[in-house]
Amino acid sequence: MTEQDVLVERLFETLIGGDRPAARTVVAETIGAGGTAEQMVSGLFWPAYELIERLYRADQLSKLSHHMATRLLRVLVDQNAARLERHAPRGRRVFALCGPRDSDELGAQMAVDLLEQAGYDVNFAGGGIASDEIMAQVQEQQPHVLLLFASGANDLPQIRQLIDTLHEIGACPNLQIVVGGGVFNRADGLAEEIGADLSASTPIELVQTLIRCPAQRGQLSQRTVGRKRKSQREAA
Repeated sequence: MTEQDVLVERLFETLIGGDRPAARTVVAETIGAGGTAEQMVSGLFWPAYELIERLYRADQLSKLSHHMATRLLRVLVDQNAARLERHAPRGRRVFALCGPRDSDELGAQMAVDLLEQAGYDVNFAGGGIASDEIMAQVQEQQPHVLLLFASGANDLPQIRQLIDTLHEIGACPNLQIVVGGGVFNRADGLAEEIGADLSASTPIELVQTLIRCPAQRGQLSQRTVGRKRKSQREAA
C-alpha cells in the first residue's frame, strides 16, 4: 500500500465515522506536507469519494455512514475550493449537471471546481432538472460544453433523450457533449453509445481531456441514441 493509499484510507475512516476534527487533521497534515489544492482533489478527496460510493453500492456501508461521509467530505471540498488559484480565462463556457443524489452533486462539484481553476466559466445546476429546462438553457446561453458528470443509472433515459434531441434539432450546433464519473465509469462504451463527444473518469482527467480535445465530436456511426426511432419514421 502506497503512502497515498494510506492517507486515503485514513480520511475514509474519519469520514464514515463522521469525525470532523480527525478529518480536518488529515487534510491539514496533507497541506502541511506540500499538497496543493488541486492535489487534494485528485489524490485525496476523489479517491475517498470513489471508495465511499463503491462500498455503498455493494451494501458494505450503511446509509448512516454514507450520509455522514458525503456531507463531511462536502465541507472539506468547499473549504479546499477557496485555495484553488484560477488560471487565465479560456473563453469557454460549461453548463454542468449531475445525478439527483447529494453524493452525485459532491462528485460533480469536484469536477466543477477543477474546471473553474483551469479557466473555464461554469454554470452548475446540480441534478433533478427537467429536460425542457436544460434545452432552454442550452439554446439561450449557447455554452461550448454540456457536461453530465456523476450521473446515476436512473438518469440514463433522460440523458439519452436529451442527447438525441440536441443532435436531432441542432439546437446548439457547436456544443460539445461530455460525460463522466458515476454510471459512465461502471459501463464500458456507454458514453460512445449514447452519443457523447468526450468522456472522463475523474475530475482531473476531465480537465485534461477538455483542454486537449476542444474540437472533438463523436462520430455519427457510434451513436445508437434515436436510431431505432429514426428508422421507424423513414419506414413510414
